[in-house]
Amino acid sequence: LSYLAHSLLFTNNLNFNGNQEQKERFLPDACSGKRIGGMCMSEPAYGTDVLGMQTTAVKNNKGGYTLNGQKMWITNGCVDDDTLGDMFLVYARTATEDTPASRSISLFLVEKGMDGFSLGTRIKDKCGMRASATAELVFEDVHVPAENLVGEEGGAVLCMMRNLEIERVALGAMSCGIARRSVEMMNAYANERKAFSQPLVNFGQIQRYIANSYAEFMAGRTYLYNVAANMELEHAGNRLETDAVKLFCTEMGKNVADNAIQVLGGNGYIGDYVVERLWRDSKLLEIGGGTLESHQKNMVRDLKSLNKID
Repeated sequence: LSYLAHSLLFTNNLNFNGNQEQKERFLPDACSGKRIGGMCMSEPAYGTDVLGMQTTAVKNNKGGYTLNGQKMWITNGCVDDDTLGDMFLVYARTATEDTPASRSISLFLVEKGMDGFSLGTRIKDKCGMRASATAELVFEDVHVPAENLVGEEGGAVLCMMRNLEIERVALGAMSCGIARRSVEMMNAYANERKAFSQPLVNFGQIQRYIANSYAEFMAGRTYLYNVAANMELEHAGNRLETDAVKLFCTEMGKNVADNAIQVLGGNGYIGDYVVERLWRDSKLLEIGGGTLESHQKNMVRDLKSLNKID
């Protein structure tokens, strides 16, 4: 998850939307790993309703912008309890409320060390994805120079939507990875573990879990590869399929991980085996990058104009 935030949400995002000077300034360190990046979109009161964000960037008399607000659930937001992450792409409102939503959001490069930019709190005790550092970030009168504006003022909504489409495919891939590992684990365990003097794999109930899980995994992986192969990364417009593949794969991944716990029984419920962590990690993928409910809403909206499915 940390690598996804760094490579896709920051590095790829800047590579597509930044100017040459910005790329030369930030991408070498991002590609070498010298500095780690993240992306700031969600806020304490605005998740799925992202266009309602309240973080603002107002032009100032220093030739730049003054950034105020809070961002929540930021992967790579901190190094430890007291240390900020290195660099971030931050979405903020640059227009008045009567401006159309599609022209109200801008994108800025913000770095550790800027006055007023601080770590609010490191978010701990997560259900899963515990290896990734998650934080609330605070912006209090942060001066952002004009050269750190990415793209045009008010032009970030398209960047945001395109990046969300790519992110959803990547999260679908993570779910497929969870499912594959879960199938491997339950298959190996069922062949080794004996009950009633025979391997678990001989019992029809266990066969059902393993066979169904394999079929679901293969269906998800096939759909994922098809969507990834046909995406046009240069522009937005892939919402229906990227929403659909994440919707299917994330539910599938959690279901297969749940099946693995059931096959392993008590051993599946403890940390000595991998599957309980896979199940915990899988839950985030039904929330992050777009909730299941937001995917369903988006898909039905897009399907209204679709009279025939190819």
